[in-house]
Amino acid sequence: MQAKEALSIGEIANRVGLSVSAIRFYETRGLVMAHRTAGQQRRYLRADIRRLSFIKIAQQLGLSLDEIKAELDRLPLGRAPNARDWRGISTAIAATLDKRIQALTQTRDRLDGCIGCGCLSLETCALFNPGDQAGKSGAGPRYLLGDDIPPAKNR
Repeated sequence: MQAKEALSIGEIANRVGLSVSAIRFYETRGLVMAHRTAGQQRRYLRADIRRLSFIKIAQQLGLSLDEIKAELDRLPLGRAPNARDWRGISTAIAATLDKRIQALTQTRDRLDGCIGCGCLSLETCALFNPGDQAGKSGAGPRYLLGDDIPPAKNR
């Protein structure tokens, strides 16, 4: 890495809008990689601006650090990602977001009805979940987890 390409942790933190401690954390998780100077100071490539910016955006979209790492592992180290690199990642993330949007929409639409928790504590449970039918599928709010509400029980 040439000195003119290298950014200190403070410089890259200011550029990306992250705290120095966040960048150190991402480094320990393998999301970015610093090079060390002779004095053991961290130096980052300018391409890491894109990687760190991607992390911020992906977290705002609800991706976990493991999901983010899996996508970043597809990117080249040592050079800025090109349009093709980002297109591959954006396609994968779009599919993940589409699934989450579908789940969120389904959850929103079912919030005022039975969520399939099997609680049997509400008067409507006798209508939506008689005999705790939802509980036969497993623990938790079955209908919000994606189980279908039996047709006769739909509103």
